[in-house]
Amino acid sequence: MANWTARWLNFKPGELPLAALSAVFYFCVLCGYYFLRPVRDAMGVARGMDDLRWLFVGTSIVSLIVVLAFGGVVSRLNRRKFIPIGYGFVIVCLLGFAGLLIIDRLAGGGLVGAGVGTTFAVGVGYAFFMWLTVINLFVNALFWAFMVDLFNVDQGKRMFAFIGIGGTLGALFGGWSTNVVSKLTDSPYLAPGLMLVGAAFFAAAIWTMLVLDRMALASEHSRHSLDSGQAEGGSAKERIGGRFIDGVTAVATSPYLIGIALYIFFLAISNTFLYFTQASIVLSNADTLSQRIGSFAFLDMVTQGATLLTQMFVTTQLIKRFGVGWTLTILPLVTAAGFALLAVWPVFGVFALFNAMQRATRYAISRPARETLFSVVPQSEKYKAKPFIDVFLYRFGDVAGAGIDGAMRALGLSLAGVAAATVPFAALWVVLCLALGRAQQRLDKEHAPLAEQKLQSAEA
Repeated sequence: MANWTARWLNFKPGELPLAALSAVFYFCVLCGYYFLRPVRDAMGVARGMDDLRWLFVGTSIVSLIVVLAFGGVVSRLNRRKFIPIGYGFVIVCLLGFAGLLIIDRLAGGGLVGAGVGTTFAVGVGYAFFMWLTVINLFVNALFWAFMVDLFNVDQGKRMFAFIGIGGTLGALFGGWSTNVVSKLTDSPYLAPGLMLVGAAFFAAAIWTMLVLDRMALASEHSRHSLDSGQAEGGSAKERIGGRFIDGVTAVATSPYLIGIALYIFFLAISNTFLYFTQASIVLSNADTLSQRIGSFAFLDMVTQGATLLTQMFVTTQLIKRFGVGWTLTILPLVTAAGFALLAVWPVFGVFALFNAMQRATRYAISRPARETLFSVVPQSEKYKAKPFIDVFLYRFGDVAGAGIDGAMRALGLSLAGVAAATVPFAALWVVLCLALGRAQQRLDKEHAPLAEQKLQSAEA
């Protein structure tokens, strides 16, 4: 049975246990996060849209500080050590946030977002919003960094889609469970309870990662054995080296990385438009914290269902058939079309459909293509530049998007006005996607002869 499954998944004999445990690892990571995400979103709108915009500014500042610290940690630790440390830090923080909310409730505090929440509880909620928004990107980056160390390029092409489906199932289960629980209770302990459940899943992720690491070291089918313990550009046990500021300088001195940074900036702006539209619709349809958590969890659940279908039937063919550049253009086109549709029918059902399509495109289509852009970047630059691009520049785009959204609302523009503004924005984004696709192909051709020379030298 196991051999038949491996052949059906296009795995070589012996690879299935590693792939399956990697999928379980990603299931735990994303399941834990999606127990937390609806809580974050509900707490972020506790006192309305104006405060939410300021939270985006605060998140951008925190992101820069964390990115610089992350670069310093990467310079001093190997990835097999700092992944458990990173997830352990997440667990400690979650225990702290949950403990503070429980203490506030025991002292007589009210439910956050219900009009009776204490200033202290709202402050904890806002801090949680900023913390989780920043941590989310690192949680995913750490997971995929470990996968790249575990599997070589050929294995990644065959196995990463399967592993990604494990994560999507975890996100789907987390969103569904949170939606169900929020409908069953209005307890003031709902938010801290969900935080503790999320912490438990991150603890399970650490345990799974350690088991997977031991299995990989003993296996003949991991990158440790296939490449004689050497990952591309170095061993997983080696330090990456360099200074924490190298990520900033790497981006500033590379036109290619600047192009990727602009893509992330445009992505963040479009996501912020969508997020503020989502928050506004949820606020107008839900009054209590549990109702808001349930609404946000429902949207997450629908999105992950659409993402799962896209991963299973669409993703693997697009990049091969159309190339990276044209695959990247799908997201800006979906974004522009979705806002146009929402301008005509600004109701929750239409938004849920648009939100699911846009985020499914972002997760299942755009993200794999975007990660492919980094395949031609040297490892030392990738591990330092990527967090700076994916975290700080992404959050800077959030701030820009929040400012643009606030300006358009101040001018009295309706959703139709927002939709009209996305047309030239999407056109620029499409041009950038095509340029990045051509640049990636050019760099890949330039690196191919060097890789062949290294292989011939090693064989000699």
